Amino acid sequence: MAEDLTRRGFLGVAGAAVAAGMATQGALAAEGKEAPRGGPIKIIGLSCSPRKGKTTAAALQVCLDAAKAVGPNVEVELIELAGMNIPVFDPAAPGSADFEKVAAKLSDPKVAGVIVGTPVYFGNMTSLAKAFLDQCMACRQNNFALANKVAGVLAVGGVRNGGQELTIQSAQAALQCQEMIIVGDGRPTAHTGATLLNQNDDISADEFGLSTARNLGRRVAEVALKMQGAAG
Repeated sequence: MAEDLTRRGFLGVAGAAVAAGMATQGALAAEGKEAPRGGPIKIIGLSCSPRKGKTTAAALQVCLDAAKAVGPNVEVELIELAGMNIPVFDPAAPGSADFEKVAAKLSDPKVAGVIVGTPVYFGNMTSLAKAFLDQCMACRQNNFALANKVAGVLAVGGVRNGGQELTIQSAQAALQCQEMIIVGDGRPTAHTGATLLNQNDDISADEFGLSTARNLGRRVAEVALKMQGAAG
């Protein structure tokens, strides 16, 4: 009984904090409505590398630049989790102020798309990425606040076939549980997502990988505009 109460307490505390940025989204969802159509939308790139300003952030910026180029009503923002306190998810423990702040941003009705970027560690996402996606249980508990937002995934590995696609699929599975709309990198590469090669902390020579990043950013923005009814 005590454990159940603790768990309910966690969901209540986390939910209340995240709900500050979800109020409009939750109210619209409860009424069976969507966010207002036709206005500007935002695409957020979420870097889950423990190293700030490195290749994952650089690859996400390529995605965001391509997304912004889709139309004048597309705004972009890069958020790096490096240095934030994102604890391993424990249903019996509270989350963190850093998580709640980022989750509130992602849950804003203006945010129509999210691109998650992570380095590849032993064929999978970083522990930071896993911790954040697990903490998003709070979003499910608040009217699925991320539902119907478009999601793409980017992975950066140390070798060409270093587990990027496995990492992307793992992150996509978590995002699907949020009722997000999952897209790949779009034409002409058109696979699971953006797959990049890190050579000495540099992705600039990986033209194929950069093309997948551009295609992913463009695809997320295009679908997000269609979902919001704002396509020209």
